[in-house]
Amino acid sequence: MLKRLKQILVIINLKALLITALAILSTYICERFSLTAELPLTIIATAVVFPIVFSIGGAYKRREDALDEYGTIKAHGRAIYFAARDWLEDPPESVLGEVRVLLGDLLMHCRQLFLDPPSKMRENEQDVYRQFSLVSRFIRNDLRQNGLASGEVSRCNQYLSKMLIAFESIKHVYQYRTPKTLRAFSDFFIVLLPIIYGPHFAQMAKDSTGNLHYAMPVLLSVILVSLDNIQEHLENPFDQIGEDDVCINAEKFVDSLAL
Repeated sequence: MLKRLKQILVIINLKALLITALAILSTYICERFSLTAELPLTIIATAVVFPIVFSIGGAYKRREDALDEYGTIKAHGRAIYFAARDWLEDPPESVLGEVRVLLGDLLMHCRQLFLDPPSKMRENEQDVYRQFSLVSRFIRNDLRQNGLASGEVSRCNQYLSKMLIAFESIKHVYQYRTPKTLRAFSDFFIVLLPIIYGPHFAQMAKDSTGNLHYAMPVLLSVILVSLDNIQEHLENPFDQIGEDDVCINAEKFVDSLAL
């Protein structure tokens, strides 16, 4: 129950409450001074709902792409570990321990890169590439010196190459966002429309009893802002703020290798 409440509070925040208050105030003023009008609700769908849904779809696809590439890094890293463990005759424990450390450090550096702001990207990116280089040297030196055939060493290098391609794809998801102009367009109308529609909600007061007509500006504001917050949390799938973020668990991956 508490987890569900936390998820709700993520999308219904101070911004939602503020816009809701402005929409209620606008409705009250229009009702007080008899400023009424019937405005088409299609404007809301055109100006806000469609752009936000489009942005949510784009952000969700980026998250799914990041998950696919993260899986590629883990799968090929595990393949390199299996090569060291299963393709060598009596592999030394030091070799297996070293490859576990290298792969774990690689994921931890990737995690640090994606958690930090883009201003630190150049520094963190060098750490990741340095770790990839150490894995490459491990394949060339340790595996070959312990008797791995040249063809199998080449295969391990192919695994490493696919890990690099997957990292570059995830990095682009981290660097680039859905169109900023589209998001700015939506943000503008999310604030403006609940206020502008005050005369429309005041007109509805004639067909309702009590203060039930105030439910419409509340619902409109909460729905629009909640959709915008969902899109905002999906925008960066690595910041660990939203409930649907990609979590790079390097420690769990290393522990699973030792099984």
